[in-house]
Amino acid sequence: MSGPAADGGAAHTGRPADEQPDANGTAPADDTDAATGSPDDDESLAELGYKPELKRTLGNFHTFAAGISYISILTGTFQLFYFGVSHGGPAYWWSWPMVFCGQLMVALCFCELAARYPVAGSVYNWSKQLGGPHVGWLGGWMMMTATMVSLAAVALAYQVTLPQISSFFQFVGDGSGQTDHAANAVLLGAVLVLFTTLVNAFGVKLMAQINSAGVAIELIAALALIVLLAAHITRPPSALTETYGLAEGQSLGYLGAFLTACLASAYVMYGFDTASSLGEESKDPGRNAPRAILRALFASFLIGGLILLFALLATPDLHAKELSVDGLQYVVLSTLGSTMGQIMLWCVVIAITVCALAVHTAGIRLAFAMARDTNLPAASLLARVSPRFQTPVAPAVIIGCIALGILLLNINQPQIFSVITSIAIIMIYVAYLMVTVPLLVRRLRGQWEPAEGKFSLGKFGLPVNILAVLWGTAMATNLAWPRPEVYNATGPQHWYLRWGAFLFVGIVAVGGFTYYWFVQRKRTCVLAGHAAETPEEAADRTTSDDEADDPEDPAATSSS
Repeated sequence: MSGPAADGGAAHTGRPADEQPDANGTAPADDTDAATGSPDDDESLAELGYKPELKRTLGNFHTFAAGISYISILTGTFQLFYFGVSHGGPAYWWSWPMVFCGQLMVALCFCELAARYPVAGSVYNWSKQLGGPHVGWLGGWMMMTATMVSLAAVALAYQVTLPQISSFFQFVGDGSGQTDHAANAVLLGAVLVLFTTLVNAFGVKLMAQINSAGVAIELIAALALIVLLAAHITRPPSALTETYGLAEGQSLGYLGAFLTACLASAYVMYGFDTASSLGEESKDPGRNAPRAILRALFASFLIGGLILLFALLATPDLHAKELSVDGLQYVVLSTLGSTMGQIMLWCVVIAITVCALAVHTAGIRLAFAMARDTNLPAASLLARVSPRFQTPVAPAVIIGCIALGILLLNINQPQIFSVITSIAIIMIYVAYLMVTVPLLVRRLRGQWEPAEGKFSLGKFGLPVNILAVLWGTAMATNLAWPRPEVYNATGPQHWYLRWGAFLFVGIVAVGGFTYYWFVQRKRTCVLAGHAAETPEEAADRTTSDDEADDPEDPAATSSS
């Protein structure tokens, strides 16, 4: 498979404008692969029709940290443990390995694509290359909408943890009012979104440093939490088979309860593609991005699974009401004591912070990638790379502002916001399907070739791809199922909330695609300042350079 400029990749220098050869054809002394990446790093970009613009500064741990911070073990487990226990009892734990196995099939497909096309806005560009511009735009649109809602949802997680550390953080009321928690969540979340906006606007290096430091703290804290919880185990592993009669009233028996409870795991284990979305800013991304994707997913599965396991076996009372309200926060504080518990909760705050930072970063790269193809309004502004910070600044600010606007929905209507948040996860699973389904079609037609000498599934590619599509379809359906406990958990029952997944996803998909079909598709093309050099342009430039360097050339002599 090749793009419009595949033949021009080898001729392109891959250097920013300030690192091009001078008038005598001499490159700067510090022009190394570590600074800008080797020419091989940029061949895949040229094949897609783009020139390299973002500075390659990220190493192995940076890309791994980006993937694992988006998944965010502590954020997801602490935010959703209560939901899983409430609807599935201790046996809900088995949903964790189930979701991991399904997502592993998707991740393996992504690894092949990351090795072949390590490019910003990975899901958008992959779906475009595999399924065409229409599929690509819809996949990118769904992913970008979901990312902005997810940023707001992650920011709200501050409210779950900070007031439990100290009542000082309950700035709105005393927490007893009907809307105190929701309004305070907006205030705390707004501070976090402002922070992620500023960090992302000031460049990828600062973002990577903060993110990597935060991930290191999160991993150390998670491992310490595993050891501490394991030291307080009070019941045997057989407790993981307890369902506590939750099958009663379910049309499918306990299976129905389990399918609801497994959303707590499905809401956590995604976003590993972020490691590849930073491909244009990573060193040797064709090899490092697939490794980072798998490492992030495996680390999240092992560490998160052990935290949930030992929490269920160590909690003082599996029937405690607090377990279904405060979740892991209750387990940590009641099991480890106030001092150690609060230390762990501060680590959770750090995890939430870097998770929001990673989600924001992924959204920026996606917006930049779509704008570079003139596939968003104000494309030239959104695709502009700051010469000072070497990062797209406008998308950072705009996504931050939209996330703040979404946060405001939570002030007096927290139930509506919870519906939108759940739907955002569905749209991410749907966006993943817009990659795995076209990839499967390509495989069946014999049109898919992995990158030579890099990650490849070989003969397992077809069965893994089939399982990825089946899993994604089944989980998207399960996520969208009109359950009252998910889409209308409190207050009066409304049909539009129960069917909110189908309504919201339908409006976003149909409305967005209608706009694309009648307005945006007519403008789609790579912006001139971002397009890769054609073979003719490369030949003309080489000829001009040779003439300028030729001492026998009269023009060159006179100009000197």
